[in-house]
Amino acid sequence: MSNTSSYPVMELFYSLQGEGYHQGKAAFFIRLAGCDVGCVWCDVKDSWDASKHPVLSVEEIIAAAAAQPSRIAIVTGGEPLLHQLDPLTTALRAAGFQTHIETSGSSPMSGSWDWICLSPKKFKAALPEAIKAANELKVVVFNNSDFAFANSFVNELPMDCKKYLQPEWEKSDAMTPLVIEYIKANPSWELSAQLHKYIQVP
Repeated sequence: MSNTSSYPVMELFYSLQGEGYHQGKAAFFIRLAGCDVGCVWCDVKDSWDASKHPVLSVEEIIAAAAAQPSRIAIVTGGEPLLHQLDPLTTALRAAGFQTHIETSGSSPMSGSWDWICLSPKKFKAALPEAIKAANELKVVVFNNSDFAFANSFVNELPMDCKKYLQPEWEKSDAMTPLVIEYIKANPSWELSAQLHKYIQVP
């Protein structure tokens, strides 16, 4: 777990949020290194080993974020909750940012968040505290069993939690039609289609 003043960072970049409720909005992404979940289809496996990435101070991270005009900061990974995120979110909020996180929910919650996207994985269970805190549930659909997996969380979520199904990118030709038909039959769910990959931005 990180100390209170610095974090291993795979990348910092400015782009559009391509997924879920905030799709299409400009945001600054803080991709922290380190992951103990190990999704077989992960598209950022380079993030898993935190020792391979530079350690940046909170001040360096905030300076990079503040250089861009959007005031949405999205903390992602890897699994960002492997790190104690209170110092980072305190500094982001002091600099005028809305704080968003995308997490599997498999590590204890930390940080102060304006938006929590819970993206649970079969490989390591989400903790009850993360499920209860979620503003958005986003489940990657890799095979047919993922529909039942997605629904296993429904009764534990906050009443106003948004629910998204996202076809896994490498299997999107096969999975997208299934997701569309599922949502048509179960309209409490919505489609997350990874807009950033279609428009070819980070």
